[in-house]
Amino acid sequence: MTVYGRQPGVPGFQCMEYAGKTKDYAVLIPIINEGDRIIKELKRAYKHHVADHADLVICDGGSTDGCTEESRLRKLKVNALLVKQDVGKQGAQLRMGIWWALERGYKGIITIDGNNKDSIEDVPHFIEKLQEGYDFVQGSRFIKGGKAIRTPLARAIAVKFVHAPMISLAARHRFTDTTNAYRAYSAKYLQDGRVAPLRDVFMTYELLAYLSVRAAQLGYKVCEIPVTRAYPKSGETPTKISFFKGNLELMKILLCNAFGAYDPK
Repeated sequence: MTVYGRQPGVPGFQCMEYAGKTKDYAVLIPIINEGDRIIKELKRAYKHHVADHADLVICDGGSTDGCTEESRLRKLKVNALLVKQDVGKQGAQLRMGIWWALERGYKGIITIDGNNKDSIEDVPHFIEKLQEGYDFVQGSRFIKGGKAIRTPLARAIAVKFVHAPMISLAARHRFTDTTNAYRAYSAKYLQDGRVAPLRDVFMTYELLAYLSVRAAQLGYKVCEIPVTRAYPKSGETPTKISFFKGNLELMKILLCNAFGAYDPK
């Protein structure tokens, strides 16, 4: 285990490497207490040989439910486990993962939620786009070939008629599924000083919104590819966003993002 202290823009964290760098691309999976959902997702990745295409990296926010048990992660071909030891939520977990992945020399990074809603078997399609020269690749369930399965009506309306139009307007490029964290970034894009994703302003969901618009604003090559996002048939909807407080925070982030509040000064 390696311990990394806090540094500017990067939270302090612990790193357990189960293998060295084996691929040119890394899949960062931010989680916290995802229980059986992350295990099911990793089993799908194992079944579809995703680790043959990219190194799988868990970016844990401090889970206490046993979902990051080492022997199971090793069996499912997880390459490394990063555990945040600092403040912040998803944005901090992603900054931790991005810094570590760039230090390791990956050519590109794919991010995906760890709640088993997304088609992790589509990782090779993101890599294909990165290899074609795209710098930001957004997964979308709402374009031809994509599948939106049991998406709650309120969420579908919010994405299609509020979130996606605002992101598209700010980016000056049409996107259709902008709350979807299933996307890919080139190392070149993430390392651009005009982007500067490793800043402490990105604590929650700011980073996802910001990176969605900044690429097109700067003239990077961007696109969407079809993916599947399936909500469970029954039980609680897997999400970390509360209906009132969480959605109000998302609206605040959208407005700040639209007016360039997160651009490097």
